[in-house]
Amino acid sequence: MAAISTLRNIGPATEAALIKAGISSAEALREIGADAAYARLLETGMSPHFIGYYVLHMALQGRPWNDCKGEEKKALRKAFDALCVGGFDSDKADLEQILNQIGVIESARR
Repeated sequence: MAAISTLRNIGPATEAALIKAGISSAEALREIGADAAYARLLETGMSPHFIGYYVLHMALQGRPWNDCKGEEKKALRKAFDALCVGGFDSDKADLEQILNQIGVIESARR
């Protein structure tokens, strides 16, 4: 299985976040897709960021991160907004991150 960082646009920090979210290989990321992967990142406490979202889409297509433009970018923005409405609770994420740091709870995806 290939490391996630073998995909274009995916560096060590994103790879570590994806591994924390239970996605351990490039093949696993391709299998679940960018939307499901980003939802998992949100579930692990990552703050939503549109660029990170569309970078995942570009990575899975083998395209440069800054290749996303025009109507494609607008469509991805709508999908991102919809994903974030149901997938991110900043209070819950902050609390879970603190509890994970002090060892009180362990992420369910580890």
